[in-house]
Amino acid sequence: MALKVKKKIHTKIDLSRIDSVDHDEMSRMYSETLKSFTEGSIVPGRILAVQNNEVLVDIGYKSEGVIDGHEFKDLTAVNVGDQLDVLLDQMEDECGMVILSKEKAEQQIQWEHVIKSCAEGSTVMGVIKARVKGGMIVDVNGVEAFLPGSQVDVSPVHNVDALIENEFEFKVIKINEDRRNIILSRRDLIEERLRVKKRELLTTIDKGQVRTGTVKNITDFGVFVDLDGLDGLLHITDMSWGRIKHPSEMVRVGDSIQVVILDVDQDRERVSLGLKQRLSNPWDDINKKFPVGSRLRGKVVNLVPYGAFVEIEEGVEGLVHVSEISWTKRVARASDVLSVGDEVDVVVLSVNPEEQKIALGMRQTEANPWDTVAARYPVGTRITGQVRNFTSYGAFVELEDGIDGMIHVSDMSWTRKINHPSEVLEKGQTVDAVVLEVDSGNKRISLGLKQASDDPWNTITSRYQIGQLVKGTVSKVATFGAFIELEEGVDGLVHISQISDDHVEKVRDALDVGQEVEARVIKIDQVARRIGLSIKAKEMPDDEFIKQQDELLEGLRPGDNMVDLAGAFDEAFSGLEEWHPGEKK
Repeated sequence: MALKVKKKIHTKIDLSRIDSVDHDEMSRMYSETLKSFTEGSIVPGRILAVQNNEVLVDIGYKSEGVIDGHEFKDLTAVNVGDQLDVLLDQMEDECGMVILSKEKAEQQIQWEHVIKSCAEGSTVMGVIKARVKGGMIVDVNGVEAFLPGSQVDVSPVHNVDALIENEFEFKVIKINEDRRNIILSRRDLIEERLRVKKRELLTTIDKGQVRTGTVKNITDFGVFVDLDGLDGLLHITDMSWGRIKHPSEMVRVGDSIQVVILDVDQDRERVSLGLKQRLSNPWDDINKKFPVGSRLRGKVVNLVPYGAFVEIEEGVEGLVHVSEISWTKRVARASDVLSVGDEVDVVVLSVNPEEQKIALGMRQTEANPWDTVAARYPVGTRITGQVRNFTSYGAFVELEDGIDGMIHVSDMSWTRKINHPSEVLEKGQTVDAVVLEVDSGNKRISLGLKQASDDPWNTITSRYQIGQLVKGTVSKVATFGAFIELEEGVDGLVHISQISDDHVEKVRDALDVGQEVEARVIKIDQVARRIGLSIKAKEMPDDEFIKQQDELLEGLRPGDNMVDLAGAFDEAFSGLEEWHPGEKK
């Protein structure tokens, strides 16, 4: 279809309608252009006609040339007789027409103009036109240049589209004339100007100056601040006199802040900044503000195993050691009783301005209950408490919140030898006891469990007499005899020689634990708390028993090693075979 149109234009143009042309001018134009009629060259032309979206142009060649109407922004504004430069795209097509291009001519002219006006390393102005893969297209005086994504800015640009249709200054970093490529960089210009700024700033900056900067980046250890071309580090320890966990608690990226220059390293081009130094040090005159003994209210800001740090003023913290938390409770870790954020009352115990340390106490805000414990629990007082804990040597009984008394194993039973408190007590059990001793200085109260009841041995002779027949239960069997429980806490010993008139080789052959037996009392030692029994004497008449009493007490036992009853008691009570008076197996 395009070929037919071209034929129509070529064959039907009425040359009589074309304005008369000065023949001398045309001759001159022809003589100048005939020399350059080569494809790709730019030649001057004159518009002869506009028809069917095509423009017929006379370039002084043997035939006219055609330009596609789409190459003109407004075809209605094109007039016959207008002169323009065109590029000879094709000398002759299939229809014999010369193919021209206005756009290519303009691009060629613009390219040559740009090449003449700029070189690699020079600076040009350009408008970012579009985003493409790997970068952006920039219009530089009508010529498209490429701006790689890495060369847009010194820092990543999150919204690239915001740059489109904006004019910037660029540095030409590479020109390829064969491929008509121009590579630009905006980053190089920015970096170069920043270096110049940095050098200028380093010559004027000094310690102690107050400068305004912009928060550029936030890390865990501090903040990087842009001082108009020079980055400085504001360390987290120099941000506040108080405690902060992260710099983001105080600043955000983009904030404008005033900082103090703490140090300048000219060789390494590093600057240390301070924010808290703009304020007075709260530790100045600390002794006057917080004298020893003053009572304060603060907030728990940090917990460590050995105590709690309490902020009593912004930038001023004191330590409450675990030993200073309670008068009565044994606090193993501060976190057991306190939480970060708690508001607490404290008393200043000591101040060390040089090391910036303050010792605080929480228990000092209350009266020490141990100061009055002797008045509340005088010796001889009968108390009721709950068994809270055991040790190997006794049991702790809670008298009141935080006040415990201890019952030693030796004060648990009148009749039994107690090796461990669990033999007679249970945790949580409520018991009655008597205060035996109070030591306020060492925070100790001694209690007696057995002292809360009568000693059964004080009246033992009123209940048992020599020769009396008694009944009991075998509670323990030993090699030398058996122990018979006569009543709660009172046992008697039947020596192996007193079990039977017949020879007894082993006690277990004659007696079993739990067996009920009847025996006769042959010895009572109230001081030593011992009762001797004889099973074989139970059948003796009273007068016969009286006659043989001395012989029975001699404790005859068959064998080479004769042991009397007293010796058997000594052997038993000395802990042989781990027997304890009154113990049941």
